Amino acid sequence: MRVGIVGLPNAGKSSLFNALTRAGAPAANYPFTTIEPNVAVVPVADERLDAVAAAAGSPEVLPDTIAFHDIAGLVAGAHRGEGLGNAFLGHIRATDAIVHVVRAHADPAVVHPGGRVDPVADARTVETELVLADLEHAQRRQERVERRARGGERAAIAEQAWLQELIGTLQQGRPARELPAPEEAADAATLGLLSAKPVLFVANVDEGSDEVPAELAEHAAAQGAMAIALPARLESELAELEAGEAAALREELGAGDPGLGRVVRGAFSLLDLVAFFTAHEGRPAQSRHLRRGSSAWQAAGLVHGDMQRGFVRAEVIAWQALVEAGGYAGARDRGTLRLEGRDYVVTDGDVITFRFTT
Repeated sequence: MRVGIVGLPNAGKSSLFNALTRAGAPAANYPFTTIEPNVAVVPVADERLDAVAAAAGSPEVLPDTIAFHDIAGLVAGAHRGEGLGNAFLGHIRATDAIVHVVRAHADPAVVHPGGRVDPVADARTVETELVLADLEHAQRRQERVERRARGGERAAIAEQAWLQELIGTLQQGRPARELPAPEEAADAATLGLLSAKPVLFVANVDEGSDEVPAELAEHAAAQGAMAIALPARLESELAELEAGEAAALREELGAGDPGLGRVVRGAFSLLDLVAFFTAHEGRPAQSRHLRRGSSAWQAAGLVHGDMQRGFVRAEVIAWQALVEAGGYAGARDRGTLRLEGRDYVVTDGDVITFRFTT
């Protein structure tokens, strides 16, 4: 899973990135500190995995990971190449979801490119650039699709009709996520629309605050987006401390949960993912994530392509049931380990053993 951290210059993107990853990305007080996107892959903590590993006799745990891409600040006119322009729009296109950092703190030492602090105006500046970039992209695509549609290609006809609606939506300044592509437009998924990506707003607030500004909360809700608040610079500084020292200082300051947990939970909620586990004696216990509603066959493909190609069946048990039974032997005695076929819909917290032929 790839999450792009975006926002205006000096919004606090790199400070948030440092807080999330302890990667020490530059965070200077001038625009375009980040030129190439910093990328850090961090583990996704899940307490259930430790319990599953203990029950299954696994010698170690390998949690799933999430990749955070710290993308340089966008400015008005980016879709026309202003600032560092289209290169950064391309970096966003390569991600699955967007964490949109919006300045909501009043520190006068941090220069605001617009000379004022207005979270909603800042959010709209970035959103407008994404919509305008999508509009240009969709118009270019329409020219190509029209030729195929005239030849009677069914998928192209469906995509052409959708593109006409999409262009009208984007011209009104509305994001592409309001008009998802129809299933029959098979190639539409390759368009990679920026404004179709799910968004988590992160209000970069003053130290001691944990409230999303009301106007930004309303703006996010109107788009069906999520919003959280955290002081990015403080989180970045806490991330540099030893765990015990950071926890004590966090409690003293009333800083709440670490930023990583809140952002990761928000990002995973955006994509509606569920977790499943694989664990056996002598082998690592691992967590993986896939879209809610996905099948056991699709889950097998995340573990190994050979498992998916030779899929026979899946042995499934809820993680709590495995832990309560003390392992697979106890689960079989209780009758809580069951066999499922390739179309079984994976449930959050399933522990799965895939049986396959080679």
